[in-house]
Amino acid sequence: MQFRSIAISVVAVASMAAAQLTVTTPSAANWWVAKSTNVLQWSCKADNVPQTFTVLIGNQNPAVLVQPMAIIAIQNNYDCSVLITQDQANQAAGTGYEVLLANPINNTDVYARSEAFEIKPLGSLYPTQQAEQVASASAAAASASTTAASSSTKKGNSAAGLGASLVLAAAGVVGGVLAVL
Repeated sequence: MQFRSIAISVVAVASMAAAQLTVTTPSAANWWVAKSTNVLQWSCKADNVPQTFTVLIGNQNPAVLVQPMAIIAIQNNYDCSVLITQDQANQAAGTGYEVLLANPINNTDVYARSEAFEIKPLGSLYPTQQAEQVASASAAAASASTTAASSSTKKGNSAAGLGASLVLAAAGVVGGVLAVL
C-alpha cells in the first residue's frame, strides 16, 4: 500500500513538472515553412521545468511520419528559443505536425507538446512575429561573422583569420569569440 502511495506521488510530481513546460511556437497560428529556418520557443522561465530535453518532430498521421524523429538531441531549457534549420528538420509541407520536448534518456517521456501546426511550402510567408525573429537571428549571425573577420584581419593574420571566420559562418555558428594567436 505504501509503495502505491509513493508511486502516485512520483507520477504527480512528474506531471506537475511537465505541465509547467509549454511549447509556444510553432502553433496553429505560427506555422513553419518547409526547407527554411524556423523558430522553436518554449516557456523556459516556469517553475519545476527540466534543465535539458530532446526536441522531436512528429505528425499525427502515421503515413506522413511513423514516429517522432529527434531534431535536437539535448537542448538547454534556459535558451528559451532556438532556430531550427532546414538541415535539422526537413519535413515536407503538410498539416498535423507537432514538436515534442522529451526526456533525453527516454523519448516516450514527453514533457511538452506543441499544438498541431502546418509546415507550409517553400516560399510561403512566415507569420509576422516569427518573420521578425528569423530576420533578427540572421542579422545577428551576419554581424558576428563580420566582427570576427574584421577582428582577425586587424591582428595581422588576415588569411588565417578570414578563413577561420568563413568556416565558422559556414558551420552556422551564430555567436562566439574568435581568438587568433
